[in-house]
Amino acid sequence: MGTDADGAGDDPTRPVNITLSLGDDGEVWVARDQDTGVASQGSSRKAALENLDEAVAGYHGAGTSPTDDDLAQLGIDPDQNTSGSLSDSDVFE
Repeated sequence: MGTDADGAGDDPTRPVNITLSLGDDGEVWVARDQDTGVASQGSSRKAALENLDEAVAGYHGAGTSPTDDDLAQLGIDPDQNTSGSLSDSDVFE
């Protein structure tokens, strides 16, 4: 379900079973898709939900891989960067 009535709610990659809560610091909203376990945050409820839409789409394969220049700008050695299976990741438990 999208954050607005743009018809994007029909997209099967959009989160539909969501929890939305105020973070412990009281300044950040946390949105979590209960079906995938993907979570995101934002400075407002709307921002948290929009960020969650993007994160869940990425979880389902949307987006593009970073270039070697992108990685280098983040201080990551492109030759040491490898992608693995989600099932092998401690992050997606």
